[in-house]
Amino acid sequence: MNTIIDTNFNFPGQKNLYKGKVREVYNINNEQLVMVATDRLSAFDVVMPKGIPYKGQILNQIATKMMKATEDVVPNWLIATPDPNVAVGHLCTPFKVEMVIRGYMSGHAAREYKAGKRMLCGVTLPEGMKENDKFPNPIITPATKAEMGDHDEDISREDILKKGIVSEADYIVLEDYTRKLFQRGSEIATSRGLILVDTKYEFGKTQDGKIVLIDEIHTPDSSRYFYADGYQERQDRGEAQKQLSKEFVRQWLIANNFQGLEGQTVPDMSDAYIQSVSERYIELYENITGEAFVKGDLTDIQNRIKTHVEDYLNR
Repeated sequence: MNTIIDTNFNFPGQKNLYKGKVREVYNINNEQLVMVATDRLSAFDVVMPKGIPYKGQILNQIATKMMKATEDVVPNWLIATPDPNVAVGHLCTPFKVEMVIRGYMSGHAAREYKAGKRMLCGVTLPEGMKENDKFPNPIITPATKAEMGDHDEDISREDILKKGIVSEADYIVLEDYTRKLFQRGSEIATSRGLILVDTKYEFGKTQDGKIVLIDEIHTPDSSRYFYADGYQERQDRGEAQKQLSKEFVRQWLIANNFQGLEGQTVPDMSDAYIQSVSERYIELYENITGEAFVKGDLTDIQNRIKTHVEDYLNR
């Protein structure tokens, strides 16, 4: 299974390379960033040993489609997509927080709620909720952005401002943009028969001081979706929701005694399981975008990306 796990290109005008959990970012002449979406799979802030075929292409193409579908409400960093796995955008200084917004009591929020917590990131959670119930209004629960291998941590608006991580003026913009993006994302999801349950957005500042959306948006790695059909009936019966997200990988890891905790070992993922994850990501792509997935050429991914990016930069 040909996948792209790691890159080490040397592009014209390259200044440096930053490797995140899934994406690798090349600084070109301190003006543009070339972001390569790899096939690495991260769960519980741990990068799995094997890549997932087409995963990088899927994430990159969903993110670029969603950026184009939201650019009228929130500006973003994107300039071009010269390869299925690559996005090129304006050089930005990232804010050191992830803006997480939740419309429903799911995932991390549900785990905290079950543990008896009624406050999440400074937001009071209503009593009497059960897993996957809708919040009266979407809540913003920020997280500090971790370096590779470190855990993102919940943080409140008050602590972000008190610690000077983001200025109050900028944070007001981040909150406004987060709510606008979630509203548009929810509308897009509804049109596909889906519910956008929760998601995270990352923002940066361009060299001229403009706040823009960066990185990924509304992908199955950054977001959780439910199928709208039968949602309420499943809630009423106390059944698990049918969902589109990376949660199925997390649940498989939990069932195999792994949650990224100290002393735990990542379970072996067989080729058959890897293939099933790839197929699930393709299903996610087609449901989220409403379009058939066109597989990129995997014969020599490294050379394909290198050629496409160099052609773009040389133009």
